[in-house]
Amino acid sequence: MFIAGFPAGAWGTNCYLVAPAQGEECVIVDPGHQAARGVEDLVREHRLKPVAVLLTHGHIDHVASVVPVCGARGVPAWIHPEDRYMMSNPEKALGRSLGTQLMGELTVGEPDDVRELTDGSVLELAGLQLTVDHAPGHTGGSVTFRTPGAEDLPPVLFSGDLLFAGSIGRTDLPGGDSGAIMRSLARVCLPLDDTTVVLSGHGGQTTIGRERATNPYLRQAAGATGAPAFPRRGM
Repeated sequence: MFIAGFPAGAWGTNCYLVAPAQGEECVIVDPGHQAARGVEDLVREHRLKPVAVLLTHGHIDHVASVVPVCGARGVPAWIHPEDRYMMSNPEKALGRSLGTQLMGELTVGEPDDVRELTDGSVLELAGLQLTVDHAPGHTGGSVTFRTPGAEDLPPVLFSGDLLFAGSIGRTDLPGGDSGAIMRSLARVCLPLDDTTVVLSGHGGQTTIGRERATNPYLRQAAGATGAPAFPRRGM
C-alpha cells in the first residue's frame, strides 16, 4: 500500500492520499484548508488517479478543499450524516465566526456528489478495503477509517481527530462530548493490534501500542486512574 501525506493550511491538518501502489487509483482523506494544491502535486508526482474523498469529520480544517478537489476530478465525497451540515455551515459547527484574514478565500458548500458513511461499513475503493467506525466525541459524526494488515504491512488507522500521538481531539466545540470520545477510544482504538499505525488529523504518526502505553487518555479509556484535563488542540 502507498500512502503520501502533508500538513495543510492554517491548522496543519494532515491530508493523505492512499493507493495500492504508485500509478494507480487512490482515495484522498481530509483535504482541508488550502490542501488542493498539495493534492494536485502528489497526484502528479506519483501518477495517481483519485476516485473518492473520505472525510473523518466535518470541521472546516478537514473539509475546506473538498469542493475544488472533488470538482477537479469529478469524484464523490463520503461523510457521516451527522457532520454533513458542517460543509455548508462551518461557523455553526464551530460556534464562532471564521476570520477571513486567517482563512483567506474559502469555498463553502457540498460537492456535487455526497455519500453518507455508516458505522461498520466496508468501503471497496481504489483497490483498497477501508472499514468505517463511527467515533463520536470530537464531533457527533466523527469516523475513522482502517485498513487490514497484510503479510508484510501492518494495519493502518486514519484516526482523524479522535486520537493523536500523546493526546486526543478537543471536545469543547459544538457537538463535542468528552464522555462520548472516551467511549469511542475504548470501542474503536483499544481492540486494535499494537502494530496498527495511527495516521491522525494533526501531528506525526504513532502506533496503537505506543499510545496504549503512554497516552493518558487511551490509558484512561482502558481503566487507568488519574483523569487528565481535556485538550483544546486543533480546530
